[in-house]
Amino acid sequence: MPLTPEQAAEIAAQRAQSSTTLRATAPGMEAHLYSAHEVLDHGLVRVIDYMGDDAAICQAARVSYGRGTKAVSDDRGLIRYLMRHWHSTPFEMCEVKFHVKLPVFVARQWIRHRTANVNEYSARYSILDREFYIPSPDQLAAQSVVNNQGRGQVLEGAEAARVLDILREDAMRAYDHYEDMLTPDAEAGKMGLARELARMNLPTNIYTQWYWKVDLHNLFHFLRLRADAHAQYEIRVYAETMCQIVKDWVPSAYEAFEDYRLGGVNLSGKAVEVLKRRLGGEVVTQETSGMSKGEWREFVEVWG
Repeated sequence: MPLTPEQAAEIAAQRAQSSTTLRATAPGMEAHLYSAHEVLDHGLVRVIDYMGDDAAICQAARVSYGRGTKAVSDDRGLIRYLMRHWHSTPFEMCEVKFHVKLPVFVARQWIRHRTANVNEYSARYSILDREFYIPSPDQLAAQSVVNNQGRGQVLEGAEAARVLDILREDAMRAYDHYEDMLTPDAEAGKMGLARELARMNLPTNIYTQWYWKVDLHNLFHFLRLRADAHAQYEIRVYAETMCQIVKDWVPSAYEAFEDYRLGGVNLSGKAVEVLKRRLGGEVVTQETSGMSKGEWREFVEVWG
């Protein structure tokens, strides 16, 4: 499990504390503060701090001193307008800081999103725990024959068992060697290797942790890519967990994001032209569309 009894007790103690504040708070986010949402076999996501709410987005867009006479329905309409027309700066007025525990190979995908502040657990100063991501059997799959970045048919039976054994044995062996290299032994004349060097033989399925602080605009960009059905499963489950948190934090903004980004489709100029021709009764093929084969395939997947 991701949490030890000591960690669970620490979180309970944090949530038991409260203080008065003049700053705006979001009840949905207050319910998430410090709580650990378990992800994968040892991972977690939890909110450490946040700033802003739906009203803060609208206030920034209007640049007013307060809520004024605008109703909630007006705020919702404004937020949808901002999202629909790609006005990003009002969403940047909201920020959130997450504590994330994740496998190193997922972290290396995640860090490609360079619009956040990150502070990662340092294996130069501390010793990593013996915790490795081992996929569940239903996530063991062969390489896709149509997508170089995706998975194909799920492995079964003896082959799946063999792969799981290899993953477990390699991880445990690497960690045994890691511990052995770190451990001094005066009688054997062994000084022990520096932590910053001993870590280099560890596999990328070992868990790391970081604090990840990001504004809402860039968080939405992350979620649009990583909560997508085509994203790798191991990062997608983190994004899906964060989606539920954001939905409780800024419900109107998340509704607009879900409608216009997660559930929306961007059209190229050629695609718009093809749709107009179809609506006019014309039969359009890939050859007459002006699109490449890849563009046409993606167009057909959405529009049939």
